[in-house]
Amino acid sequence: MRYDICVIGGFGHVGLPLSIAFADRGLNVCAFDISRETYDVISSGKMPFLEYGAEEVLGRVLAGGKLTLSFSPDAISAADALVVVVGTPVDRHLNPEFEELRKVIDSYLPYFRDGQLLVLRSTVYPGTTEKIYHFLKERGRRMEVSFCPERIAEGYAMKELFELPQIVSSFTAEGMAKASDLFRVLAPEIIELLPIEAELAKLFTNSWRYIKFSVANQFFMTAGDCDADYYRIHHAITHHYPRAQDLPLPGFAAGPCLFKDTVQLSAFNNHTFYLGHAALLINEGLPYYLVSRLKRKYDLKTKTVGILGMAFKADVDDRRESLSFKLKKILEFESGAVLCSDVYIKERGFVGADELIGRSDIIILACPHKEYGALSLPAGKPVIDVWNVYGKGSCL
Repeated sequence: MRYDICVIGGFGHVGLPLSIAFADRGLNVCAFDISRETYDVISSGKMPFLEYGAEEVLGRVLAGGKLTLSFSPDAISAADALVVVVGTPVDRHLNPEFEELRKVIDSYLPYFRDGQLLVLRSTVYPGTTEKIYHFLKERGRRMEVSFCPERIAEGYAMKELFELPQIVSSFTAEGMAKASDLFRVLAPEIIELLPIEAELAKLFTNSWRYIKFSVANQFFMTAGDCDADYYRIHHAITHHYPRAQDLPLPGFAAGPCLFKDTVQLSAFNNHTFYLGHAALLINEGLPYYLVSRLKRKYDLKTKTVGILGMAFKADVDDRRESLSFKLKKILEFESGAVLCSDVYIKERGFVGADELIGRSDIIILACPHKEYGALSLPAGKPVIDVWNVYGKGSCL
């Protein structure tokens, strides 16, 4: 069978919604990946993770034959366009691991054929697209190579893929035309950049968000040290005052992208990205700050602390790089006991929200899932509500 597009890494958080979206717009799509367990879930018409609105569409494109799932790399040869959803991770020393993507490309090289479009979709270290382009040319592959960064917020791909402008880039006019035509199937607007510009646009976007969150968290900690309520201050600053409308509210800034991309931009900038370094220290330091404030007020060694919400952000089931788990580790050292609960994540040792509320001496709302707004919390029990879900401010 011939495919319009093969998504390499097509069972994951980026690849699967993209595959579904292209298939729903009428393209013949193959999602290629290596996990048998995930394949079984998807082939049954179920999403392996929470993605709003995706499961209904998944069932439709599977039934209509527009989406094929595969373990076989032969699917790569059968496609006109390839989308690779493999980014550049960072190691435990916070250095970008450049070779991971090249190894993936090298492993599938025998299946590539001349005339194909190869699209890199996940965040890459600046200059990586050009390296892959020359890597393929040196090995005799006449392929167009593009970097077209994923821009959606996790959980909302089925909405944002069809609403947001799509950045595309390539090294030739033919490559740019092919990439633009491909993503025009989804996006209302195409923005063409040079590959290095597109790579930096992705890193700049995530680093900017990470820095903005760090400003809010720094203000929150500064206000807290004065026993002042940042939410009251934030309201005073932003209410009917247009020049402060973009000032965020505080909370855990985490997940698989913002931290990593800020680190990559710093490495690319010879580790002189001081704003990024400061943001990292502030955002990663927020769990420590909360515990330090609690230690001033309570004898934590005698207390059971409950953490509500273990996902990295509200209303998703993704725990990757969640600061709730960092908070858990700190509290396991500092408190008598720690209980964890999450609406969307079920792990060994987790308890239900009601049990957590009943057994905890102190409750920390770490991730503001919408369901937590309706919880009944005992009067007088300390609740650390960084997100101000309960509207009572955020003094510690």
